[in-house]
Amino acid sequence: MLGRRAFGAAAAALALLLSGCGGGSDEGGPVTLRFSWWGSDPRHEYTQRIIDIYQSEHPGVTIEPSFTGFADYWDRLATEVAGGEAPDVIQHETRYVREYADRGALLDLNQYVPGIIRTEKLDPSVMQTGVIDGEMFAIPIGINAHAVIADPQLFADLGVPMPDDRTWTYDDMIATAAAISEAGPDGTWGYQMTTAIDTSFEIFARQRGEALFDEQGDIGFRRETLVAWWAHQLRFHEIGAAPPAAQTIELENADADGSLFATHQGALGTVWTNGLLTLDKVSGRELKLLRFPGEGTEQQAGMYFKPSMFWSASSRTEHPEEAARFIDFLLNDPRVADIMLSERGLPVNVEQRERILGQLNPADQQAAAFLEEIEPDIAPPPPLPPQGAGEVQGIMQQLNEQVLFGQMTVEQAADEFMTQVNAATS
Repeated sequence: MLGRRAFGAAAAALALLLSGCGGGSDEGGPVTLRFSWWGSDPRHEYTQRIIDIYQSEHPGVTIEPSFTGFADYWDRLATEVAGGEAPDVIQHETRYVREYADRGALLDLNQYVPGIIRTEKLDPSVMQTGVIDGEMFAIPIGINAHAVIADPQLFADLGVPMPDDRTWTYDDMIATAAAISEAGPDGTWGYQMTTAIDTSFEIFARQRGEALFDEQGDIGFRRETLVAWWAHQLRFHEIGAAPPAAQTIELENADADGSLFATHQGALGTVWTNGLLTLDKVSGRELKLLRFPGEGTEQQAGMYFKPSMFWSASSRTEHPEEAARFIDFLLNDPRVADIMLSERGLPVNVEQRERILGQLNPADQQAAAFLEEIEPDIAPPPPLPPQGAGEVQGIMQQLNEQVLFGQMTVEQAADEFMTQVNAATS
């Protein structure tokens, strides 16, 4: 994807374009809004149905869809924004909101609240996650959480007790995974990290009163904390509780149908709660969401509700009010909630969230129940990360590979991670 260097190289051109015009104004007549998002084919199909409803009730408005896969989305968006061709309404992600807001590329939506965008029914626990210095550059679409996922049937088949996720520690998790590997046939493993290695570390750090990034956008954790977390991850592999390095990297790059859960050879992993449905489908089993270890035993909770994604608008849109009206429709119209259900996370509109629960499939109902169960115990979400945060996951994955292959110690990896993250976000 285009990193900060590519985006920054175009910043001067973008600044010139922005200085020559404001957000625009709606002056009547036909309006065309380009609407950009990433996702799979099913998401594209149902989003077009949502667009069709809106257009049928707003005959003067044309919504032009612009979609792609996640891997290509950020390259294209950076190029479009830098070239003055940004979409009017933009699906955004936590790691990139500040990047674009700080470049002046996003519209402050506060000026349309509550006159156009109604926020009174939106979940207050995440409503500040798109706000920077009092300006609302992004509004959450839905919520999810990073969790541990388990295959209860594999535990039962191998005679290993399921962990108590209210009391277990990281050492308990390692011991449980090792027991699975030992009890199972060859090729069965206790643990596979399946998603978001950086978020798993972030939860570990937050449990110790630290953070991935602090309010100022600086590194918010101690070196010793990162070393301790990485030592835990390495321990899974050293004692045979997780696959060897080469297989781990292969699994990391595979889709859900290539995971250990799909072949009933993995007992524990990590997942975003809105990914439970996919893993249930590929495994043909009812998997179970668990709290991260340490949630009930460390200094404080580390898990939090994360906006699954955001709606934003371009600061250069010629039709800011129409863009705001379309965002309000996406957030608040019950027909949108009926179509979208939880595919983009459980709706941020709490009234619609409650209303659609009965329409959800069993996996999504379990995810919703899990989020409700942990809500009293979780910590507030972190602030938006700094510019360059989109590079953090890739940095950690690359260094983790070197640790697993024995090319670097956890201490060396921790030092290198902090150096590279500082460079990426400075």
